[in-house]
Amino acid sequence: MANITLGGSPIETIGDLPSVGSKAPDFKLTATDLSTKSMADYKGSRLVLNIFPSIDTGTCAQSVRTFNEKASQLENTKVLCISKDLPFALARFCGAEGLDNVISLSDFKTGNFGKDYGLTINNGPLESLLSRCIVVIEKDGTILHTEQVSEIKDEPNYESALASLA
Repeated sequence: MANITLGGSPIETIGDLPSVGSKAPDFKLTATDLSTKSMADYKGSRLVLNIFPSIDTGTCAQSVRTFNEKASQLENTKVLCISKDLPFALARFCGAEGLDNVISLSDFKTGNFGKDYGLTINNGPLESLLSRCIVVIEKDGTILHTEQVSEIKDEPNYESALASLA
């Protein structure tokens, strides 16, 4: 389990992120049109998984904006923004912000993504939401980079995540 903080108060996740060099676990997530998406839907593309607790917080919203800006410069790469928010909230946010270079997906139905990736928050006020993480996956499904952000309120290291794609 990862020991992280929320405003300096300790909380933890149910496990650890998959290790670099391992195969990324498959997933079934809900898109904003309520369709189900899995790894197979993105076959042949590199993936940046921008994972966060809720789009309705400043840091989460900023991570989606930042990756939207950077995604347009990435070759053969898709940025998947993943939370437990309802697909309607994700669509509303991206629509209002004019963000069309990222793909919003929700783990609200089963929570299996958070369990399989070891990043569901286990205790504290955000219990059962997803922790702030980045996972970068190569076209063949191999994990190139992971980051479990130690303080939920902090932004991820965008440069490090993107450098793993070079």
